[in-house]
Amino acid sequence: MKNYLEFEKEIKALEDEIDELKNPFGSEGISEVDTKKIKNTQQQINEKLKETYANLNSWQKTLVARHEDRPRANFYIKKIFSQFTLLSGDRYFGDDKSVIAGFGLIDKKSVLIIGQDKGENLDTRIERNFGMMRPEGYRKCIRLMKLAERFQIPIVSFIDTPGAFPGIGAEQRGQASAIANSIETCMSLTVPNISIIIGEGGSGGAIALASSNKVIMLENSIYSVISPEGCASILWRDPSKSLEAAEAMKLTAKDLLKLGIIDEIIPEPLGGAHRDAEVIAGDIKHSIIKNLRSFENFSKDEIFDQRKTKFLQIGRSQGYSKSSSLNDTGLSYSGSTIHKLKSHLANNKLLYAGITLVLLASLISIIY
Repeated sequence: MKNYLEFEKEIKALEDEIDELKNPFGSEGISEVDTKKIKNTQQQINEKLKETYANLNSWQKTLVARHEDRPRANFYIKKIFSQFTLLSGDRYFGDDKSVIAGFGLIDKKSVLIIGQDKGENLDTRIERNFGMMRPEGYRKCIRLMKLAERFQIPIVSFIDTPGAFPGIGAEQRGQASAIANSIETCMSLTVPNISIIIGEGGSGGAIALASSNKVIMLENSIYSVISPEGCASILWRDPSKSLEAAEAMKLTAKDLLKLGIIDEIIPEPLGGAHRDAEVIAGDIKHSIIKNLRSFENFSKDEIFDQRKTKFLQIGRSQGYSKSSSLNDTGLSYSGSTIHKLKSHLANNKLLYAGITLVLLASLISIIY
């Protein structure tokens, strides 16, 4: 049974109509199927999907990213990778079922696969804690990322979580430090790591695994420091202002690509990834292979520097770059000409104010 979102009511009505048309048993028994009408109705559905999904606002995209039927990490792992070997446990406390991790093959090459998974039905959602990882989950990922680096194996992560689990037990077992250590491990790797946000990338729970060389988003996924409802509750004390919050937060793939937060957007099939999971799995596989190949000729230091520079550039005009001097191993800031001029004027405003006063005094003395 398909699940429909609030703005898909007209699409639901058309699809219910097409199901009735395909049924050969009418009210008067067996009847002839009207193939021409089915074809016309299907065309209407496609046009309506195209129109609806071309004009989604940020809140509607959030609802699509959370869609019940959206493919999960477990599905992509089975479809994209071969010879997947599941590994479990953090060697301290236990195993976290909300994250699937292990080694597999893609394009005949070994990779470490990490996937946050919300579950497909009620039982698996409870088992996987709705994709909210506990400290042991992050420690498992840290353990396996260090193992992958030791054997120079690239890492691919699937991000889909509303955030890290905020329960008291998780806090007692060191949730904050586990997230911080996971970010540190991601940033310090000398092997390529690629993250694909397949649904909801929420808060530090997502960035703990998405501090990568390449951050890729599906077209209708979201990535933000907090949920729109949480943001609305904090700023306006009103969760109903989720639409305004979602628009202000710039959490969609299109906005984040423009801001330089992510590196690539993978287009979704008409009507979202849940309408053609096989196609989107193929597109993700192609993107992973393409990005892994782009790092084939990189040295360990170049992989590390590329990731560091990428994150230092966020929110800056040009960002930091490694010095060309052989004697200087630090980073220097490389801004635009306008930025440099503004910075120079701001740092020397007293000097220029004095020069301006001297010129004005000289001009007045000449006139009088």
